[in-house]
Parts: sequence; C-alpha cells; structure tokens
Amino acid sequence: MRIGLTGGIASGKSTVADMFAALDVAIIDTDLIAREIVAPGEPALEEIRHEFGDSVFDDEGNLDRSAMRQIVFADRDARKRLELITHPRIQTVAYQQAADAGGRYQLIVVPLLTESPMRDFVDRILVVDCDEKTQIRRLVARDNESEGQARRILAAQASRDERLEIADDVVRNDGDLEATLQQVQTLHHRYLALTTTVK
Repeated sequence: MRIGLTGGIASGKSTVADMFAALDVAIIDTDLIAREIVAPGEPALEEIRHEFGDSVFDDEGNLDRSAMRQIVFADRDARKRLELITHPRIQTVAYQQAADAGGRYQLIVVPLLTESPMRDFVDRILVVDCDEKTQIRRLVARDNESEGQARRILAAQASRDERLEIADDVVRNDGDLEATLQQVQTLHHRYLALTTTVK
C-alpha cells in the first residue's frame, strides 16, 4: 500500500516521515530525489543552466537553491519551466524506488501532491497540517527567508483547504512532538491493519 505524504512547506513533513522511518516504514522522499537529480554532472542541471543562466549557480557550479527559489516563487511561468525539467525525472526515480522498497506499506513524500500526477500512484493521502502562522515562523527560522518571501512561497502552493480536501488522514503538527508521534503511531497501526485486508 502506498501512502502519499504531503503538506505545505515547513508543515513538518520530514519530521513525520522520520517518525514513520523509525517504525521501519519505507520512505520515498521526492525532495531528496529532487536534490539528487540536480547534482553536478546530472543532465537536469545542464538543462537548468540553459533555461535560467549562470545566475542560479554558485561559484562551484552547484545549483543555488535560494536564487532559484527567488525566481520561481516570483514568476509562475519560470516555476512551470523548472517543473518541466525536474518533475518527470523525479517521478521516474520515485516510481523505481517504490518498486524496489517493498514493505507492508510505504510512504511517498510529495510536497506538491495536490497538483501532481503522482496522486494517481498512491492509495491513500496523508496530510501533515499546521496553521499558516506556524509555517511562516518555521520558514523564516529554518531557511532564513523574509516574511514576505515566506508568504510568496505559501501563496504559490496549494492552499491548506485544498490539501485537507484530498486527505484520507491528517497529522496535526503544531503542538509538541510527543503529540505528533502519538498520531503517527496510531496511523501506523491503522495502515498495518488495512494491509491485512488488501488482496
């Protein structure tokens, strides 16, 4: 059984995924895949250079993710151009990792699942949810973004309501970590029970 784990930026997807991983659940993380496909020497990196120029690269020739974010979250067309380069590659790797991972069930972490064709690949959708103020506070602290940029990033993603509308399950992650862990453990047992009924 494939569970699509999604949520807005800085909602705590990685924290929740790590909690499932500690329960020996296979995790396929498209954020990690996205970093791998733009590593030095990868074809996607050269396509990005061709499309966006040298301004989104650092002195060592690595993708400057902060510069890239500044562009794509200010320009919808630029974001679409980047997604055309990266998303098909991310999906291909994610599908292969899922096929290789096995397990009673697995979590596939897809931040933009609401608008992704990978929605059709998963059997259930788990949304990590917190309020927008918490997201902005975490984003400013974690990525050193300005509040204005944090709000632009949130505005470019599906809304909280849109995510919750597609959810089969929800983990609330704006309390303490112990409360989040209890929700994860409850879902883990539910998913194991569901796999015994799946033929």
